[in-house]
Amino acid sequence: MKRILLVLIFIGLSIGQIAHAQINEQLIQSMVKEANENSQLEPLAHELLDVIGPRLVGTPQMKQAGDWAVAKYEQWGIPAKNEVWGEWRGWDRGITHIDMVYPRVQSLKGMQLAWSPSTGKKGVTGELVVLPMVQDSAEFIQWLSNVKGKLVMIDMKELTGRPDYNWEEFATEASFEKMKNERDLQEETWSENLKRIGHNRRTLPEALEEAGALGIVTSYWSKGFGANKIFSASTKKIPTVDLALEDYTMLYRLVEYGNKPKIKIVAESKELGAVPTFNTIASLKGTEKPEEYVILSAHFDSWDGGTGATDNGTGTIVMMEAMRILKKLYPNPKRTILVGHWGSEEQGLNGSRAFVQDHPEIVNNIQAVFNQDNGTGRVVNMSGAGFLHSYDYLSKWLAAVPKDITDHIETNFPGSPASGGSDNASFVAAGAPAFNLSALNWSYWNYTWHTNVDTYDKIVFDDVRNNVILTAVLAYMASEDTTPSSKEKIVLPTDVKTGIQKSWPVQRAPNRKGGM
Repeated sequence: MKRILLVLIFIGLSIGQIAHAQINEQLIQSMVKEANENSQLEPLAHELLDVIGPRLVGTPQMKQAGDWAVAKYEQWGIPAKNEVWGEWRGWDRGITHIDMVYPRVQSLKGMQLAWSPSTGKKGVTGELVVLPMVQDSAEFIQWLSNVKGKLVMIDMKELTGRPDYNWEEFATEASFEKMKNERDLQEETWSENLKRIGHNRRTLPEALEEAGALGIVTSYWSKGFGANKIFSASTKKIPTVDLALEDYTMLYRLVEYGNKPKIKIVAESKELGAVPTFNTIASLKGTEKPEEYVILSAHFDSWDGGTGATDNGTGTIVMMEAMRILKKLYPNPKRTILVGHWGSEEQGLNGSRAFVQDHPEIVNNIQAVFNQDNGTGRVVNMSGAGFLHSYDYLSKWLAAVPKDITDHIETNFPGSPASGGSDNASFVAAGAPAFNLSALNWSYWNYTWHTNVDTYDKIVFDDVRNNVILTAVLAYMASEDTTPSSKEKIVLPTDVKTGIQKSWPVQRAPNRKGGM
């Protein structure tokens, strides 16, 4: 009888396990169907990117985006809030017009840099000058008297406006090599001259401002057609603008040939004083282990050259759409599933670092963090982030993801801990298992990373939908796993350069009072 009872128990358990597996498979298939047939990605992207626009920390658009996300989550029945963690220099980009007014009239392609001082409605008009070649800093200091009342061009005139891939396709091998050699020499000469001048990209505008310059003109080419990197100004009273390569090099040649070009800059930005900066947080409360957490992570802020579409609008809408699907199909998770849309990532992971510092009760009980940041491509790489036993659970969770998605993904176990780059590093530094969903390039670094062309039209929605499915299934599996994730770390190797054993990244404090 005992033997029969054991057999019946075994059969019962097996049936239960099969039923459980069937339920899991059915739920995952439902997630895939929802993601593909009822996707909200396009309207989310339109509302966030086209209507609200870029989300520079400290701007009204960042606040508008936070309020929009909270309202969207609440519309889906998901509790959400904007959680203030500091304050930032408030600034609002206004109308910018840049025009050449001599030796002829031409409207120029360009924009005011973030936090640049305003020109007022009248604007400023002045002759352009370029940096001199000097023997030492003393000669540069002597030259500084020439900038008073002038607009100073502080970047090198690019040798070519064609990306390397364009040269590779059309140029002869000899011509391509000749161009590269000339460019290398030009870049080396420019770099050495800057060293002799005694300033870098940040301090040079400040020195020129102090010397009486009327404004600063830059062109930070991103090595792609029409793409410039757009960051922030370091001047306090005079405007700083960035021009498209084509216009900048034209003006530079006019200066070199003695044509004395003049431009007019109208940049009507507004200073708003100190404004709150925040993370947008939403959650599905766990039913069995509510004090343990699965975190979906993506930074919400962006630079404002474009609309922050692939950095990190795509990561943002992936996490929002994954949460919508989870709420609809898996509304009662075992563990709490929390989504964090972090503020001020671009200035040093400040939002996620603040969250980690402010919420040890969450960070100490994390099952997993899934972070997505780098662009519009499908996820192609996952690392164990230096957690010794990460293979044991990550591979199990990934096995539940549809094969047509995981076929594209390479894994690296146990990997090494992230020390920066994106918000997963904030959690890794605190010892929490946080994993970056690293995406296919899609020319991210040259064309959309912090550029003026990081806009809706660069999104590849088929790839983004794949990432939604991946994220939703990973969150589900991490929530359901009966075993807590091991946080045991690997022993890091010796640094070959220093001969010293590497150490785990140190948790860093956020900047809670930025830009002021």
